[in-house]
Amino acid sequence: MRSIKNILTAVLGMTLLLPMVSCKKWLDVQPEDKLTEKQLYSTPAGIAEALNGIYLDMGKTKLYGATLTSTLMDVFAQRYNVGTLHNLTKYQTYTYTDKSVMADLDAIWTNAYVDVVNVNKLIKSLEAYPGVLDSKSEAIFKGEAYGLRAFLQFDLLRMYGPVYGTSDSTKVSIPYYTTAGTAVNDILPANQVMNLVIADLKKAEQLLTNDPVRTTGVNTPGPNDNVNFLTSGRNYRMNYFAVKGLQARVYLYRGDKISAAAAAKTVIDNAATFPWITPGKILSDKANPDRVFSTELLFGLQSLDMYENYRDNFSPDLQDKQILAPLDARLKTTYENNENDYRYNPEWILTGIGGKSYRTFFKYADLVDKTTIYRYVMPLIRLSEMYYIAAEAYGDLGYLNTVRNKRGLLNLPAGAVLNTELQKEYQKEFFGEGQLWYYYKRRNLSSIPNPLSSTGNISMNATKYVFPLPLSETSPR
Repeated sequence: MRSIKNILTAVLGMTLLLPMVSCKKWLDVQPEDKLTEKQLYSTPAGIAEALNGIYLDMGKTKLYGATLTSTLMDVFAQRYNVGTLHNLTKYQTYTYTDKSVMADLDAIWTNAYVDVVNVNKLIKSLEAYPGVLDSKSEAIFKGEAYGLRAFLQFDLLRMYGPVYGTSDSTKVSIPYYTTAGTAVNDILPANQVMNLVIADLKKAEQLLTNDPVRTTGVNTPGPNDNVNFLTSGRNYRMNYFAVKGLQARVYLYRGDKISAAAAAKTVIDNAATFPWITPGKILSDKANPDRVFSTELLFGLQSLDMYENYRDNFSPDLQDKQILAPLDARLKTTYENNENDYRYNPEWILTGIGGKSYRTFFKYADLVDKTTIYRYVMPLIRLSEMYYIAAEAYGDLGYLNTVRNKRGLLNLPAGAVLNTELQKEYQKEFFGEGQLWYYYKRRNLSSIPNPLSSTGNISMNATKYVFPLPLSETSPR
């Protein structure tokens, strides 16, 4: 296992951020292994290459390309029918002492902190080589970097930190890194990490005050356009509204409903920037359905491994011991047998391939048109979550009904129990996005749906909700 010290030393000793910086559209100067740091940060294209490399790395299988979205995090959330013969049984039973499980949790920790180190190196380098970018562009780059630093370490807190609450917020959690260097930071109490996350997001918000997304919108590029992420495709970057959305998520996790509602409301008041999916794009377009509801994304990544991950985990021709798919009865319970829900039939298809009598997951299946702009897009923060946060913070079913109406569903009855309906919505809305696990942990639910039955539950506790820290971090230094 690689300790934080090993990560810091290895990354900071390189002339480049990492070999992950590979998008040739951004940089055409010298072969990457011959670039010095000064050369990399001496041109706007080089700086863009460095930042783009972090985004690309986050979108790989090992992090948000699959592990922290569609596969392991959703297995931990009991999404799939992982029986005793399945390859991932130890994960579904929270057997954190199993060698394979330990290795994957260690890899999450290591890879996330590698990107944190790279973000810090980017911020430091922007300050060390001033004047390469104009002031507006530099503010946007730095704002994105501060937002990414908070995003990554907040997720690490949600995984490895305690169940956050009045009695547990002072328990030790993770280290938080804000500077580039080789010094190893102490493991902090969860509330101190939360303070640092919030501080980074406030800084990001200030730096992104003039983000073009606030005036010209996302500005979605065409399939043949040269993308300049400073001005177009802003929802594939940690833009101003993504920062506000992340603030809402963070504040709600902390239990600060007033601040969460205010941040969410900022996004909701600008919802036209992220238009709701239309029935035509999800139901009528059979060849290229927008199953990720891309127009609604405040933040998403390009996951270039997406279709390999689909074939390895969700393709209907996989054996039962390999495929990630729910029990059919459980899936029907989740969607309340409602065929009108836009999230149901388009994303879950009964193919009959391999004699399968259950539906399989098509959300991340490939499209016919390989130039489609939402191909490879992995959702990370979406508009609907802001309405869910507002509903919970204000205790208002109206926000929940707005999302339901945009998913082809009717309003809830006036006497509906808000928390019950919110849980149903999280279960429907975020399949394959990893967010359900965090919802369960935030609510500290004592039981969650059992994927091996249509209606039963399994018991939960802090031992299951908290990932163990890697041994490399807990052993004496």
